[in-house]
Amino acid sequence: MNFRRLWAIFTARNHEFFRDRSAFGWNFLFPFLIIAGFGIIFGDKAQNQYKVGVFPVETEQIVTGNTGIPEPFRQTRYIEFIGFPNLDTALEKLKHHKIDFLIRAQSPTHQYWVSDSSPKGYVVEKLFKASLAPPTGKETGERLEIHGTEIRYLDWLFPGILGMNMMFSALWGVGFIVVRYRKNGVLKRLHATPLTALEYLSAQMLSRIFILAFTLAVVWVGCDLLFSFTVQGSYLHLALVYFTGGLSLCSLGLLLASRGTSEEFTSGVVNFICWPMMFLSEVWFSLEGAPEWVRIFSKIFPLTHLISAARKVMNDGASLAQISGELTILVVAAAIFLSLGAWLFSWND
Repeated sequence: MNFRRLWAIFTARNHEFFRDRSAFGWNFLFPFLIIAGFGIIFGDKAQNQYKVGVFPVETEQIVTGNTGIPEPFRQTRYIEFIGFPNLDTALEKLKHHKIDFLIRAQSPTHQYWVSDSSPKGYVVEKLFKASLAPPTGKETGERLEIHGTEIRYLDWLFPGILGMNMMFSALWGVGFIVVRYRKNGVLKRLHATPLTALEYLSAQMLSRIFILAFTLAVVWVGCDLLFSFTVQGSYLHLALVYFTGGLSLCSLGLLLASRGTSEEFTSGVVNFICWPMMFLSEVWFSLEGAPEWVRIFSKIFPLTHLISAARKVMNDGASLAQISGELTILVVAAAIFLSLGAWLFSWND
């Protein structure tokens, strides 16, 4: 390993990235737009989970006043009441699951509609019927509460969005670029120099990690100024998680590019890996309740362990010992991917 040659490739790749203004700007803009969009939609602390239609109401708007809805039901938390001027419009919304339940206002018999294919409608119907039942004067069941720091959906989502952005940047910014170099003959010219495959791949990986760290820091600061994220654990531990995650993802990108000569084929392979990784690594939603084989299969992806460790530090205040399992997997995966990439690497077609 000659560090002068490695440094030359490292600096050349960084100059190439920063001079490409479109790619440079998109690496900042893409995650910021996603976070901003979810912040606007889900930023409300009292996010309503169920939507109940009420008709007839003059205009299609949020109903806040008393329209004959049973008082216990109207005061139920996490239910949003939306007015509709006529029955046909309301039934169309109910049919397409845009609302979960429909009530006729000022109805002496409390007439309502519910879709038999709506899980949320089933729950709201139970709540509605319970609100109509006469009080018994006594409560059943022992109610116990837990107290802790509230974790917003945005706080839970943010580590996943950062990890997803790192995944796209690593696989496309490393794998796709190396294939393009090979196709254009750049690698063939570099092969005529004393540069070795391990030096070249290491320089590419370190360059991308430097770029990932730079963009992640800028995106974090910008989003934090707008949405005030709370980090329960150590920022140093969080930085270590993203660093090892970046190593693993960049090494995977280099492995994918070790033999590819077609940009179209490489694009398909990267998409084939990115999309399952994005949906099965809990970027957008938790896999709790999913089939056991799905949760086991998700463990093969580096992104799963990256996001899991980041959320443990950010949301739960986990220590270094508590995330040592995820860090070990990421480091081992990076070593395996980089070794295989260097062994399979081809300078020529």
